[in-house]
Amino acid sequence: MYNSQVAGLFDEIADMLSLDERKDRKFEVLAYRKAAMTISSLQEDVGDIYRKKGMYGLMELPGVGKGISGAIREFIETGRMRKYEDLKKRYPIDFKNLTRIRGLGSKRAFRLYKELRIKSIDDLKRALAKHRIKELPGFGAKSESELSKGMETLELSRNRMALGLALPEAELLVNRLKGSGLVDRVAIAGSTRRMKETVGDLDILVTSSHNEKVMDFISRLNEVQGVTLKGPTKITVRLKIGLSCDVRVVDDASFGAALQYFTGNKDHNVKVRQIAVKKGYKLNEYGLFDRKNRNLAGPDEESVYKKLGMDIMDPEMREDRGEVELSLQHRLPRLVSLGDIRGDLHVHTNHSDGANTIIEMAEAAKKIGREYIGITDHTKSEYVAGGMDDKKFVKHLHEIDYANDKLDGIRILKSAEIDILKDGSLDLQDKTLDMMDYRLASIHTNLNMQKEEMTRRVVKAMESGYVDILAHPTDRIINVRNPINMDLDRVFQAAADSKVVLEIDGYPERLDLNDENIIKARGYKAKFSIDTDSHRDSHYMLMKYGISTAKRGWVTPDLVVNALPLDKLMKQFRK
Repeated sequence: MYNSQVAGLFDEIADMLSLDERKDRKFEVLAYRKAAMTISSLQEDVGDIYRKKGMYGLMELPGVGKGISGAIREFIETGRMRKYEDLKKRYPIDFKNLTRIRGLGSKRAFRLYKELRIKSIDDLKRALAKHRIKELPGFGAKSESELSKGMETLELSRNRMALGLALPEAELLVNRLKGSGLVDRVAIAGSTRRMKETVGDLDILVTSSHNEKVMDFISRLNEVQGVTLKGPTKITVRLKIGLSCDVRVVDDASFGAALQYFTGNKDHNVKVRQIAVKKGYKLNEYGLFDRKNRNLAGPDEESVYKKLGMDIMDPEMREDRGEVELSLQHRLPRLVSLGDIRGDLHVHTNHSDGANTIIEMAEAAKKIGREYIGITDHTKSEYVAGGMDDKKFVKHLHEIDYANDKLDGIRILKSAEIDILKDGSLDLQDKTLDMMDYRLASIHTNLNMQKEEMTRRVVKAMESGYVDILAHPTDRIINVRNPINMDLDRVFQAAADSKVVLEIDGYPERLDLNDENIIKARGYKAKFSIDTDSHRDSHYMLMKYGISTAKRGWVTPDLVVNALPLDKLMKQFRK
């Protein structure tokens, strides 16, 4: 899939261009940033768009003009991008990986290059080991310590890829196989199917009467960098995005058993096999067999679980957290699904750092069946995201009223993503907050506070009476930034006491709260809002990540406020 590669190159081009202080460069930086955001959020591969519609198809994408579409075409046709290569000669720095470290933006990375000739992660590691960073003006011992922590986070994540990058690649490969005419059934398995927040590799199962042709087809795909292992029924390839992928051909009679087996997880499977043994059966990836070696269930997953006296559960639940026992008792909860969601309460527009207008975001939400959305543009402390002060917000809220007068079939709710300041106060005046239908608050600054201080900060904001939703509560970025350090038990208790809803942010970089924290919060009888944190209309499709994260935390529809009709939602917030 070209999307992640092209978006990554555009982000790195923007990083390098941002080092040039000329005013005209700022517009170019913004153009590449917007193009990167557009392409990274596409559901369709940009390579397929080009092959179907050519340059005109590329220029139909938001924020993609003639020059940028030309760069995309060049990369698709040649595997190179001259703009990137020319800038790289001037800035021979691994911005892609260095800027993944918390506290190290492109300008600080360039300073490290100029002062210490640091070009790569390994260079930085050596400099940190020798404590050379703290000697630099503008860095110091604290910066060196934070960079060391960021390096540790990056090292831990090197062998795992965020679900938001891995799943689209898996879905693309599945679509390629479906379109090949060589397979009858195809499914994603493994941790990707369980929707874990990070993925170590991809697993895909197919049925086919053309095994050898399937192996050859996979090995020739553009997404494949090389073949690691190739046999009659299994091929392991290294993908260009940096993941390994196993594709297995299984018999149709074994497809369900294989899907159950390769979905996992290991502990879940051990318990299921133990149940099979107690009943006198043998369960493996080939089927469920009795003592006479007859396959009793195998073509589909449900038949395997049913024969064992179990109800089938959502793949997201299969982590050995009690789902096996509840399945045997026929007491599995009905988890929230995409069809339960009526609205999205975390949406940005071009009034701060979004790409679309208020009306465009509303109309796009209406098309996918949403009954309401909440516009939550940033407040003034988040100035890098175009945050607004009280005066601008008052005007902005009146514009939402105007948009509501023009639209039918969807309601736009007035809100904001309000920064929780260092002392726990909020970033807008009370009289401005009083104009809103509800208020969503979050932490963006002063992320390194001590645990007790951070906990007091968040609790104070929730107890103010002006916070309805705590957005992306731990403020982590997967594989990039660790969660802020606070006492979650106290925060969740304060949320329950203050009737503050906890967000499950479905944006793939966040997935915050994560599954383990959702389970903990449920113990405090918390309510949740599953949102997309959309910054453009195409981001509404990211709701599936939030839903799957909620499922991993065993969230039922009655716990989700944006599964409520609008009148009941407003009653919830008035509490």
